[in-house]
Amino acid sequence: MNDLLFELAVPAHFELAACLEYMNRSPLECLFRPDAEGVERLFMIEGEPLLIRLTMPGDPPRRLRASLLYGSVPEDAALAGLVRYIVEWFDLDRDLAPFYRMAREDELLAPLLAANDGLRIIGIPDLFEALCWAILGQQVNLAFAYKLKQQLTARYGQSLEWQGYTYYSFPVPEVFREVTVEELCALQLTRNKARTVLEVAGLIGGGLLSRDELLALPAPEAAEQRLLQIRGIGPWTSQYVRMRCLRDATSFPAGDVGLQNAVKFLTGMDRKPTPAELVDLSARWRGWEAYATFYLWRALY
Repeated sequence: MNDLLFELAVPAHFELAACLEYMNRSPLECLFRPDAEGVERLFMIEGEPLLIRLTMPGDPPRRLRASLLYGSVPEDAALAGLVRYIVEWFDLDRDLAPFYRMAREDELLAPLLAANDGLRIIGIPDLFEALCWAILGQQVNLAFAYKLKQQLTARYGQSLEWQGYTYYSFPVPEVFREVTVEELCALQLTRNKARTVLEVAGLIGGGLLSRDELLALPAPEAAEQRLLQIRGIGPWTSQYVRMRCLRDATSFPAGDVGLQNAVKFLTGMDRKPTPAELVDLSARWRGWEAYATFYLWRALY
């Protein structure tokens, strides 16, 4: 099966190839399978597996094509939800023209813009997945964070075997109701990370925290304050979730080691900039701090 599911018109300053290059940065990624021409991902729609492939045909008009590899075509409401997920995954409804005008005049960003033309922030539209990924990534290198995510997903998520490859979907918070801290520690999570994952699962699974609730707050800073009330969620984690899940273009994780290393490398500093120095630097990117960060990260890999 390789049936057309839907097509989406794509905006200016979007190139799937640039996004795929970013998505291919680690062979340890377990939630989607990118290659040079497209990306495949497993979705669970009303309890049934749906495997889709996204490509971008070369002939005009420019469009993102979703093909159905496995499963049945969803009902209209579920299909609309899937379309929305794809839009938010690739940030397709954002006008990047103002960012590109600014970045072309910026000495740090201009070379990265030229090398990554059409790159969009690859979002994590599901709040639980976004929070877990940020929690797992606290104070560890990227490779180990990927390992933790793969182990958590393989143990508690759902999977599909198709044409010799195993596709995974991230676990839903409800599956953690009876999970213990010790069980998560057996997957190499620290006790603090295990406690935080379980607390977040309980809040989201119990209807006490949701992405819609955070987006309805009057300002991104209010959403951050709500997240900071959760034990184990600090400024870096909340800023990361603002960027990758809440689609806040002003989010700026000044405490991120990768961002510090990127600026150190690009400026030739003999030390990493302090968070305060990064905040001062970000003044010239006002309104687009998250995109500046995302492009600066590309200097590292």
